[in-house]
Amino acid sequence: METYGKILLIAMPAFLFLILFEKFYGWYRGKDTVRNMDMISSLTSGVTNVTKDVIGLYFIILSYPFFLEHLSFMTVSSSIIVYIIAFINLDFAGYWVHRIQHEINLFWNGHIIHHSSEEYNLACALRQSISSIVKIFTIFLLPAALFGVPANVIAIVAPLHLFAQFWYHTQHINKMGFLEKIIVTPSHHRVHHAINKEYIDKNYGQIFIFWDKWFGTFQPELPDVPPVYGITIPVHTWNPIKINFLHVWLLMKDAWSTKIWKDKFFLWFRHTGYRPTDITSKYPVYKIEDIYHFKKYDTKTSLALNVWCWFQLLVIFLFVSYLFGNIASINNIDINLIYYYGAFIFLTVYALSELMDRNRFVIIWETIKNASGLLVIYFIGDWFGSDIILSPSLKYVIVTYFLVSESVTVWFVLKHSKEDKFIPIQTR
Repeated sequence: METYGKILLIAMPAFLFLILFEKFYGWYRGKDTVRNMDMISSLTSGVTNVTKDVIGLYFIILSYPFFLEHLSFMTVSSSIIVYIIAFINLDFAGYWVHRIQHEINLFWNGHIIHHSSEEYNLACALRQSISSIVKIFTIFLLPAALFGVPANVIAIVAPLHLFAQFWYHTQHINKMGFLEKIIVTPSHHRVHHAINKEYIDKNYGQIFIFWDKWFGTFQPELPDVPPVYGITIPVHTWNPIKINFLHVWLLMKDAWSTKIWKDKFFLWFRHTGYRPTDITSKYPVYKIEDIYHFKKYDTKTSLALNVWCWFQLLVIFLFVSYLFGNIASINNIDINLIYYYGAFIFLTVYALSELMDRNRFVIIWETIKNASGLLVIYFIGDWFGSDIILSPSLKYVIVTYFLVSESVTVWFVLKHSKEDKFIPIQTR
């Protein structure tokens, strides 16, 4: 937990720099693939995911140490070979978990966030799930357990394997020659993110592309079929927390509404997108039919709103960095405080993205967020030990931030309500 937090303190600014560089490069070359609100939505999604992971909000049904203890029949002595086996096995597991997420209704909910952007850029790589809190696919690490790969090796290699999937989320790198036969390239992954009928549900590989070639899911990018990105049932929100639960909410409503009793229990495990026949017309959902002619989700914005959203995003990064850098110290105060801190981060992301969506109820979420922060300072006496860790004056800066954030949000809500006010159509 603490080690992963320290790693993220280095990784987060590096990723942010590369995302902003891609934005600048695209603008400079006349091919800007990054929209501001979409980018902020992706970045906040990344924040929620890493916060969930660092504070340990997940349950493991079948643990790797259990397999290691009971099933290993040998121990590989070479350290290099151990790490190679771990990396290859993680990639094998990643292929199958990824494929299951795409092909089974229930598990698609844990992956929908990654495909929810209607753009394709480095920021999209950070759209990772917070809804997958139950890890049930450790069984795919069985080969590593059989070879006696230590659990700490898996723990080291896993984040490296994840970070290595960042770079190929871009439209600025074309096909890469012989590497196309070995590793997942931007071209391969553009296909994976596309909703074209030629591309959908293809190229599940994460680092090595040969899994797709071996298991029949490979599709090269075609020169006459430009990829169109997103999902066929668009999410129509910038809020990453909402996006994480949209699909399972639809499944729950379908299971409740259908009169087909078999579907109430089994629609969860049918192919992704399956809906009972008796409710598709009664409760229709919008689905993109013509992928080359649809309106991407967008919201009315302004220079002031863009600047404020970036300010709030940077504040979120500062809050998260404080958490990741001081987990041990916060735990020493009270082991439960990191969960309160995580809830605060989620509230902050939720309030920001509701403002981006121009939802007037943002004022409720903003008030809850700011009140929660002020209560923390009132009851603890500082901001999660900041008097000792950093400076006694920090709590006053944070109190000022909460008051300013509340005031500015109220101003935006009033401003947006005037701009969006309904004007009756004149009739004769």
